[in-house]
Parts: sequence; structure tokens; C-alpha cells
Amino acid sequence: MENRFPGRAVMALWLASLAFVSCLAQTQYPQPTVEQRAGIDKDNARHFGDDPEDGGPLATDLSPALKVKDIHKAMMKVADWELKTWQPWFDRTWTSSVLYTGLMAASASTGDTRYRDAVREVGKKYNWELRSHLPNADDQSVGQSYLELYFLDRDPAQIAPTRRELDALYPLEKDKEGRIQWWWCDALFMGPPVWARMYAATSDGKYLDYIEEHWQQTESLLYDKQEHLFARDVTFLDKREKNGQKIFWSRGNGWVMGGIVRTLQFMPKNDPRREHYVHLLREMAERVRTLQDPKDGLWHASLLDPTDYPLPEVSGSALFTYAMAWGVNEGILDRKTYKPVVAHAWKGMLGHIYADGRLGCIQQTGAAPAWYRPTASYDYGVGAFLLAGSEMVRMAKH
Repeated sequence: MENRFPGRAVMALWLASLAFVSCLAQTQYPQPTVEQRAGIDKDNARHFGDDPEDGGPLATDLSPALKVKDIHKAMMKVADWELKTWQPWFDRTWTSSVLYTGLMAASASTGDTRYRDAVREVGKKYNWELRSHLPNADDQSVGQSYLELYFLDRDPAQIAPTRRELDALYPLEKDKEGRIQWWWCDALFMGPPVWARMYAATSDGKYLDYIEEHWQQTESLLYDKQEHLFARDVTFLDKREKNGQKIFWSRGNGWVMGGIVRTLQFMPKNDPRREHYVHLLREMAERVRTLQDPKDGLWHASLLDPTDYPLPEVSGSALFTYAMAWGVNEGILDRKTYKPVVAHAWKGMLGHIYADGRLGCIQQTGAAPAWYRPTASYDYGVGAFLLAGSEMVRMAKH
């Protein structure tokens, strides 16, 4: 029978349920440890974001409907709050760099140039230079947005410093500490997409060759072929959660899946190496979808121990949503299987947007699952949310 329940009543029930769940979340979650609190305070002092005890009321003006106007409304509410609250502290750290990827995607999706103009101002402020000489993947990451602005502006000055640094890194097998260049799984989001975009800007195949060599080193070291998930780094290979399961960090695996997407975007369709990354995305997506919380559609900080980390974690969830939605939009992932997964996740994330536009439930920086407040909002999580939104819009248009 066709559902004739009034739309307003459905929306009222949904919003009421969100408020109830949020109320529970505010009171029923583990408090950060002393060590975790110190890390949170450091992040807050560096203006990555903050985690007030009270974030105010949740938004009641958003719809989970997969319609372009509704998705754009949520994206712009969050992006506008981020600009209004944190733009004075935009810099070249990796946390800001991830935000910029989302702002660039938001501009492309909504047509609002304010978001990419904010990123352009950062490039001008720092003369389009990276954060360090012989940069690690984190310090390379801002180059993703520099290159995307170059594709719009075609000003060689926007990418010249990044190209000089990549060329200086190209012959180096090890980093400054003697490790492989991408020794932690997060690096697969931060570094390879820069090299892929540099290939697109220059047509020089050496940049793709570099990705291939160093990605394979990281994957062979950290990818669990039974679980189809990545350990954060080698120190986690033998660690276990309280329930005895291996430690697989939600955001860390989100970084990998997002990194696959952002690398494939600029890898030629006829490149024979492409199929490996497509296969890896499919394999990880299949595992990740089985770990989605059936109640709210999100994922927890620890993928295999949600009981000890009961709050949903929005930055990892957003990266999973982004990667799987992109896979559906590109015909890589089965639409019938994955569209419900990402639609559920998108609806779940909307439940953590506050009335003023704050996006909450974002774990602080770190290397492993941790505890945090429901109000916690950090720039990289906003960037991931905007990336996810941009792909949800593409899905809605289809």
C-alpha cells in the first residue's frame, strides 16, 4: 500500500527522535581520559576546532531527503559556520588542508564561490608554498587544493612550489627518520591525491609511478587481507581492543578509502594500474558496510569494538560515505547495495548538526580510537562531511 502518512508528521517524528537520541548521547558516553583530554585541549588551542560542554540545540531545519536542494542546505549550513567561526586561523596544517578539500568540493557542487575563495586566500597568504621542505604526506596535503585552484585559474605560480617539493622527494626512498614515505595509513589520503593531481597538471607519468611504488609499500605493510581493513601503522599490528578484536580505527580506514577515490579521480581510465585501486575500494567497501551501525547509519571510532566506543564518529563516517557514494556514482560499486548504506549514513550525520551549523561527534586528532564529547567539532571532519555531501548531490542528480 502506498504510504500516505503526511510529510510534516514524518519530519516531526524524525526530528523528535533525533532530539531524544542526542539527549541520550549527551549523558551516556565515556569521558575522555586525562591523556585524551590533554590532546583535545591542544587541538582546541591550535584552533582546529573545539568541544564545548553545551553545543546548544540541534538543527531542526534539515531534511534527510536525497534532493539536491536539501543536501546543499546541509552542506552550506556547516560550511558557513566553519568559515564564520574558524577562518581567521586557516593555515597549512593537514587538518586545514582536509577542510580545504571539502570547501573546494562544496564550491563545485553548490556554485558558491565563497568557499574556494577562502582557500585561494590561504594560497596567496603563503605564496602557494607547502608547510615544509621535503614534506611528509601531511605537509604535502594542502597541495591538493592548490592544484585544484590551478585547474580553475591556470596560474603556474599556484603549483610551482608544490612541484619543486615533489620533484625533490621523488628520488628519496625513505623519510627523514628512515621509514617508508607513507608509513601510516592516513598518509594515503594526504599524499597520493597530490601526486595524482600533479600528473594531471603536467602529464608527467613519474608522478603516477611514485604513487604506485609507495602505495604498494604501505599496503603490503598495513593491509589486513583477512579483515580487509588497514592498521593505522605497524605499532598496531599486534594490539587488541578490550573485546579481543584487532584495532581498526574508523577514521584511519576512512582516510584510505577517501585517498583511493581522490587518486582514482585523476588516474587515466586506461592505466592498467587503476584496477588494483578499484579492487581495493570494492573490497574495503564490502567490509565497511557490514560494520555500519543499523540504528543511526554511522560508524564508531573503533570499527570492531563499538561497545567500548558507543558514540558515532562523524569524520570516519563521512569519509566512508564519500568513498562509497563516489563508487556508486562512478559505477564501481553496486547502486542497489550501496545507495541505502550511504543514504542511511547521510541521514545519521545530519543528526549531529547543531542549530548554528556546528558539526559534532568528530574525534580529536590522534592515531587510534578515543573518547570525545558529542559536541566535538574539528576542521578535518567538516571537510570530510562536505566531500560526502558533494557525492550525495551527484547521486541525487542521477
